[in-house]
Amino acid sequence: MKNLQKGDKKLLNAWAFYDWANSVYTLTIASAVFPIFYEALFSDRDHYIDVFGMHLKNSALISFITAFAFMVVSFISPLLSGIADYVGNKKSFMKFFCYLGALSCMGLYWFDLDNIYVGLLFYFLGLLGYWGSLVFYNSYLPDIAFEEQQDRISAKGYSLGYIGSVLLLGINLWMIMGAENDAARMEAMRYSFVMVGVWWILFSQYTYYYLPKGSSEKNQKLTKDVVFNGFKELKKVWGLLNDNVPLRRYLGGFFVSSMAVQTVMLVATYFGAQEIQWSSKEESTIGLIFCILLIQIVAVFGALLTSRASAKWGNVPTLIFINGIWAVFCAMAYFMTLPLHFYIMATIVGFVMGGIQALSRSTYSKLLPETEDTASFFSFYDVAEKIGIVIGMCVYGIIDQITGSPRAAIVILAIFFITSIFLLRRVHKKDVSN
Repeated sequence: MKNLQKGDKKLLNAWAFYDWANSVYTLTIASAVFPIFYEALFSDRDHYIDVFGMHLKNSALISFITAFAFMVVSFISPLLSGIADYVGNKKSFMKFFCYLGALSCMGLYWFDLDNIYVGLLFYFLGLLGYWGSLVFYNSYLPDIAFEEQQDRISAKGYSLGYIGSVLLLGINLWMIMGAENDAARMEAMRYSFVMVGVWWILFSQYTYYYLPKGSSEKNQKLTKDVVFNGFKELKKVWGLLNDNVPLRRYLGGFFVSSMAVQTVMLVATYFGAQEIQWSSKEESTIGLIFCILLIQIVAVFGALLTSRASAKWGNVPTLIFINGIWAVFCAMAYFMTLPLHFYIMATIVGFVMGGIQALSRSTYSKLLPETEDTASFFSFYDVAEKIGIVIGMCVYGIIDQITGSPRAAIVILAIFFITSIFLLRRVHKKDVSN
């Protein structure tokens, strides 16, 4: 396929369509069906299991596995991004992680407590594949879109992701609701994991068809020096932050915010399954999936409204406002007990979830200096996000394990959002062009 010119509508749409392909992972595996499936496995075990030589609460265990996966991603992403920029073949790396994640999702079909280590390995590799592919996907944004296009196409990508993931989750929900008994419902959930992998691989082909090979066509031989060049690139980006005060200040606020945002999104369903007073197991399953669907539907409008708000009031003021809403949500979550409370909070989260993700990505892109090594800069962005998630998930898991309840952990996350607000206030509106 002949490379399309930067800013070409077909190229922009192809890039954004990868969100349609991969967002089914975040919804079905990370947010909705797998957490419910995982909780159901422990229905007769009082939420605890002996694993890795410890007696762990199930939600704490999955938090620690998630944190470990993000720690690995934060280590390998700068190395791989440096290699990708050097050899000019970002697309091959993106494909590798995409297929690793998709096939691992299919492997979750065999997840059970008798083979807990194999199941956790598939869960770990699914996370690794998804977030690894995003390193290269995000780094394409300044390569394929001009600055004035980046807010809009970033929001469009997230919107496509929400629509596509809701469509598949709707099908999964229909399968689960149609099951005659608990065993059939569990089997329907297992099939949904396979469907995620197939969907992810199938629809990503449209993106791969149009995306260029990389930001350059160097095609130089991969040597030992090139491998270690990834760490040198990360160090170079760190050094450049000393000369780019707005970018450094923004990254501080983003780092703290990402601790909380991604943690809330990753643990919300586990929280709802354990802490909300559902009348039955069936109501819990359907109610939790409905809440996640509600979040995704509302998030489509939230991402678009955030894009318009940033155009009118600026990226930074909009981000500060959204972080404020997140802080209030975390504080109120401590008092949630009824399904109605969970539905109301799901609506609020939907409006701010897509907005903060899309705007954070495009704001960072706008603050970048003129450079062709975009993968290295976005690797730094991803490292900051992933380390934040590691800290957030560990804090959540430790408090959950010690207290036996995640309520106190959710309140602690509100402190992260408040801290992010103070840090973002140091970034001047004029530093981020619209």
